[in-house]
Formats: sequence, C-alpha cells, structure tokens
Amino acid sequence: MAATGMVPADKSAFVLKRETGDLAEGAAKLAGEVGSTAVEALLAQANRTAKSKGAGAAMGSMRPRPAEWYAFDDKDQDTADWYPQGLTGSDDSGNLGVPAFLVSWYFKPRAGERGIRVSFLSPTSLRYQHALLVVARPDGSYGPIDIHAGGIACHGDLLYVADTTRGLRVFDLNNLLDLRTAQPDLGDGNRIGRHGGRLNAFGYRYLVPQTDFWKVAQAGPRFSFVSIDRSGATPRLVTGEYRDNDPGGWVGRWDLELAGGEPADAFIMGHADIQGAVSQGDRWYLSQGAGSTANGSLLVLDGEKLETRPFPIGPEDLTVQGGRLWSVTEFRNKRTIFGVGL
Repeated sequence: MAATGMVPADKSAFVLKRETGDLAEGAAKLAGEVGSTAVEALLAQANRTAKSKGAGAAMGSMRPRPAEWYAFDDKDQDTADWYPQGLTGSDDSGNLGVPAFLVSWYFKPRAGERGIRVSFLSPTSLRYQHALLVVARPDGSYGPIDIHAGGIACHGDLLYVADTTRGLRVFDLNNLLDLRTAQPDLGDGNRIGRHGGRLNAFGYRYLVPQTDFWKVAQAGPRFSFVSIDRSGATPRLVTGEYRDNDPGGWVGRWDLELAGGEPADAFIMGHADIQGAVSQGDRWYLSQGAGSTANGSLLVLDGEKLETRPFPIGPEDLTVQGGRLWSVTEFRNKRTIFGVGL
C-alpha cells in the first residue's frame, strides 16, 4: 500500500442506477399546491442566529484555531435530538444567488421519527433557517425521510444527500416550499402530512421534496459523505464511505450529471474514521474523526505525500468555499461550521 493509502479500486463495484420512480411527480404535485420560494428569500427572514466564534469547546486543543467559524444557536447546540452531518455551500452550487452554507441534520431518537433537515445559513448576516426534507407522492401525501444524511453537495439547483446503504437522494432547490404561502399557520407541530385540511411538517415552515434517486446497482457500497471537485474543467461529484476503526473505506468521483452511473475513478483510502472527503485534482483532503472528546485530524494527501493537520472535535463532511476548506462539527455544545486554509 502506498504511503498515502490511496489505492485504485474496482470502479464497477460502485455503479449507481437512476430510479426516479414517481418522486418528481410527487414533488411537482406538492410544489404546485404550496408554491416555491428562493434561498435568498428564506435567508431574508431566517429565524435563528449563529454566533461568530461561539461554541469554542469544539476547537479543543487545535492550534492554530480556524480563521473563522460560526456556532449554531443555544437551542441547536443543546439538543440531543438533531445532529449536524453534511455541509455544502453556494460556491458548490454556483446558482443560489446569495452566499450561503447548507448543513444536513438527522433525527437521532428511535421513536417518533422526524427525518432529516437542512439548515440554510448566511455567512454575511449569520442568520439561518431549517427546512425539512420529505418524500412526496402523486396523491398529494408526504412524509419524513429516515436516513443518516451523512453528507450533502449542491450542483446548480440540485442537492445530493448521502443515503448510507442506498446511494444518493436528489432534491431540487427550485422546490423550496414555504407553507405560509398556502396557509396562515404551520399546522400541528407534532404531525406531518395532511390532516384536517391542513398541511403539517412538525412545525417547520419550509419543505424540500425529493425529486430523484441514484441507487446502488449492487448491494455493498456505503455512502457516508458527498462533495464537489471543481478544480478541473469538468466538475465531479465525490462520495465515499466511513468505516469505524477500519482503513478499508472507499472514495470515488463521478462526472456530473452521473451519466451512466459508473464513477470516473475509485480508491481505497487506507485511513480509518473518515467523515468527509474532497479532492482538487490529485490532491485529497480527508476529515478524520476521533470521538466526542478528542480532536480530529485533517489528512492532506498529495501523490505519495501525507500531511496531518490539526482539526476540531467531531469534524464531518467537507466543502470548499471562498478559497477555504470548510467542515461542520456534530457533538452537543460543539456544533460549528469552520473554515481553514487549503
């Protein structure tokens, strides 16, 4: 095995196949009834405020500390129900119209499943707002999505969300729906779907229904994180697998728009506990976790060279924005979006 641990793998093991089914029809039905809004409009009235360089416990022993980081508000810091996982941004999208970060969260309790959500955060105002991701059906019904959502990436208006055992779910941000355009209130905060003539979404104002699905062609590959490599002439989608205490996790790159389903290349990373990965050509950045109390690491792999850099506690998915490498930290009272030099 090379010193970096990045060893070419059989691409055919990671083929994806498109299975849209009735997802697009269901999303269109719901969007037609509720009406869509823009990310810029959502951020203009966002109901939560992040704090610059808050939740400093997330940095642990990291020296030097990041040049900038944003902490979620006290309620989102303290909750044991929701955990942030995936991260992408307006640079990845190129189409949001306003600087923004997007963060995926999964609902941890086993009972009373509430699915997954995405936070839209403005690095300019530090205001942010949650939106619930749902599956809608042609009959007008809709419900939560019970997955880990360990990584997300945005390309144009399409948001790719990692579904650990199934592949990649796709959401069209043109279908960012504001329930207040359809009814004066947000319905029953303990229910989702249609009840008593009202639309309910556990009290969330905004919904984004799934529109597409790229599923694994054969069982086995696990999808834990997602990013976009925009360093070349053609952007590529990067995704791969977290393995606890096991260096055998894989990573692969697909030409967007995933035409044919087979990755352009794939590798075995040779490093355990990788929570996020992004590439810039032959240079790789890997986010490595070490539990809820110890600092993680940033592994920078360039050919045969491996560099290990200090990282905060609980680093997850990776993205590149504004010339920096950004990640999100997941643990209670240590939840931040932070950026470091490439």
